[in-house]
Amino acid sequence: MPDLLEPNLKLVFCGTAPSTASAAANSYYAKAGNRFWPTLAKVGITPTRFAPQDYAQLLSLGIGLTDLCKAHSGTDAQLPEDAFEVDEFWVKMRAVDPKIIAFTSKTAAAAALGCKTSALAYGLVEGGFADADAKIFVLCSPSGLATAYFDLAVWEGLAALFNALKTP
Repeated sequence: MPDLLEPNLKLVFCGTAPSTASAAANSYYAKAGNRFWPTLAKVGITPTRFAPQDYAQLLSLGIGLTDLCKAHSGTDAQLPEDAFEVDEFWVKMRAVDPKIIAFTSKTAAAAALGCKTSALAYGLVEGGFADADAKIFVLCSPSGLATAYFDLAVWEGLAALFNALKTP
């Protein structure tokens, strides 16, 4: 999946890797049962529900997309042990300088931040990103495989932070 990134974004979503369905569709969060697109609309990050193939329209809202793993697809358990390209991810974030980086799972956040998932809580991470002013936000996964952990209130917290950027 190609990155959807440009300088000065308000928000960048970062996952671990595209699902096999997303890779086949060449669209982010395309697997049936994934809550990403309906949740963005429900919490007010997008004005309407986007279809996965319309992901490039997010740029017009100041939103980008990327994954820690660019060479493989599948569930986290299917990825090679060294699949996450953490250093490359942070180079990209320095280059585009987003206001918020939202990880779409504790697994993605822990890998990028170099900590254990048990050390993370959902929501805003204190301290942010050392090399920029980006706020770091940990979301519960929208994957259908993580239904038991999904909490709309966490996504509403991100929406409040994102929407506060819209007003001076």
